[in-house]
Amino acid sequence: METVTKLKAWGNSVGIILPKEKLKQENLKQGDVVDVVIHKKSIFREMYGALKGIPPSSPKSTDELLKEIDEEFASRYD
Repeated sequence: METVTKLKAWGNSVGIILPKEKLKQENLKQGDVVDVVIHKKSIFREMYGALKGIPPSSPKSTDELLKEIDEEFASRYD
């Protein structure tokens, strides 16, 4: 299973929330022991990748392009 999630405050610690759909997909439930591999998400690389496909002479304004990028990131991480 692979998923993207945010670190969240949990008392004096930090925890992660795993989406219910992913847990069902892997037949996991509360109390199961799992291995976790963590890699910090690089927003810069994603942003570069999102901008990569835009031609230098795009007919869209900068504001339109930035709005599209913001919507794409919001749909992935919210």
